[in-house]
Amino acid sequence: MADRAHLVELLQAYADESGRLGQAFAAEHGLHRTDAQALLAVLRAERDGDALTPGRLGAEVGLSSGATTAAVDRLERLGHLHRVRDDVDRRRVTLHHDAAGADVGRAWFGPLAARLDAVLADYTPDELAVIDRFLTEVVASVAEHRAQMSGEDAS
Repeated sequence: MADRAHLVELLQAYADESGRLGQAFAAEHGLHRTDAQALLAVLRAERDGDALTPGRLGAEVGLSSGATTAAVDRLERLGHLHRVRDDVDRRRVTLHHDAAGADVGRAWFGPLAARLDAVLADYTPDELAVIDRFLTEVVASVAEHRAQMSGEDAS
């Protein structure tokens, strides 16, 4: 049985591997690290049915307004995403992935999703429920800590 300290070490190892994976993804596709983070944030938001505005993207990735604009401009030039003006409020712009953006994400992270699915297939529904609760609470705790440490509003 794993003790708490070992579980924290495993979470740290996962975070390290995840960070290295993100760096490798960015390098493979000729993107700045923040551009890769921005593209993945747009893909995640659209998957969840909630398109990001540039302002929300900047907050999500931790970029200033100017740096967000530069990242969006670069991703747009590469054909990974595009801006769409809101039909009701023409001042509001949302960001949407293009086929190229989805394709690079799917090609890179699809095999990882299959690997993770194979790992999860060995767990019972009750075990998956515990894992779900655990990971949900871990993500919330890390987000709260990040917000607190960076002076953000944690709500």
